[in-house]
Amino acid sequence: MSNYRYHGGGGGGGGVGVGYYGIEVRDMHQRISYPHHFTFVSSCVKYMIFILNFMFWLFGGLLLGIGVYAFKDKWEEANGWVKLENIYDVVLNISLVMIITGIVIFVVSFAGCLGALRENTCLLKFYSMCLLIFFLMEMAIAIICFVFPQNMNSFLEDQFTDKIIHSYRDDPDLQNFIDFAQQEFKCCGLSNAGYQDWSKNEYFNCSSPSVEKCGVPYSCCMNATDISSGLVNIMCGYGVQEHSVAAASKLIWTSGCIEIVRVWAERNLYTIAGIALGIALVQLLVIYLAKTLEGQIELQKSRWAA
Repeated sequence: MSNYRYHGGGGGGGGVGVGYYGIEVRDMHQRISYPHHFTFVSSCVKYMIFILNFMFWLFGGLLLGIGVYAFKDKWEEANGWVKLENIYDVVLNISLVMIITGIVIFVVSFAGCLGALRENTCLLKFYSMCLLIFFLMEMAIAIICFVFPQNMNSFLEDQFTDKIIHSYRDDPDLQNFIDFAQQEFKCCGLSNAGYQDWSKNEYFNCSSPSVEKCGVPYSCCMNATDISSGLVNIMCGYGVQEHSVAAASKLIWTSGCIEIVRVWAERNLYTIAGIALGIALVQLLVIYLAKTLEGQIELQKSRWAA
């Protein structure tokens, strides 16, 4: 219908609704009409969020499955007894850490998948809030590590050295992880005491009745593997605690792993910073996409309600 109507006579009497030259303005706010199939929700944004979260959902499920399998294996080996008395027992239990991490990734990515696919703003808000919390936690840890590296060193040495050394033989997963770290970073022990840290372990202590007394794990040895046979000499570290640092340094790595890792991180600072920045930008991008999709869904709902 036309917004204007022409009056045959001249404008007389100045009646309400009569404009210039006898034209009456009926409605100046014409409603914008959209095609029936029009939607504010972008399919590109929607399915990009879905695909990204579907991949993380699969990864979370895989991590959870591996963690459950490893924990079950450990549970059976320990005859149904796994030590979980404090937070350190949880943090140092690698299979349990994998289970917790897998559950978090699985739940959050599932919320992102379902929220995007079903256009559910509640799930999308939960998803973007979780991502924001993760992002802030990562930034806080990164700032502490880069700004206060010595304080972080001291904290790790004070809080974890004794507990990790004591638990070396008790947890096969932790033992394998420590052996891998010592071989990869060419270190022995954790703190500044270096290889002498192993005197705190009941098997390697010099007062122990074990054949390993005054020794260190084979992963501390410079040449633990025989080149010709390919066999690992697990006795290569026996008795080295009785040697001086100079004498021991000819057989094993003598520096603690925490300091070695810190030096390695400083040497590769730009690479680590670049990777961290890339991860942060990806997280911010996904948060932005999620909030954009939320806004589009709200616009679509307001259109339906009008």
